[in-house]
Amino acid sequence: MEGCDGEHDYQPPCPNNVVDASKAVWDALGVASGEQGDLKVTWSFV
Repeated sequence: MEGCDGEHDYQPPCPNNVVDASKAVWDALGVASGEQGDLKVTWSFV
């Protein structure tokens, strides 16, 4: 866990299962603004 420094925007450390995304990322993923927040994410390598 990392955080609370300039490189990490002074955000507190997060658990290993947290992904922080900007509005642009949510939009690019096609997630509606009302659905942004806690979501189940499945990762895959292509």
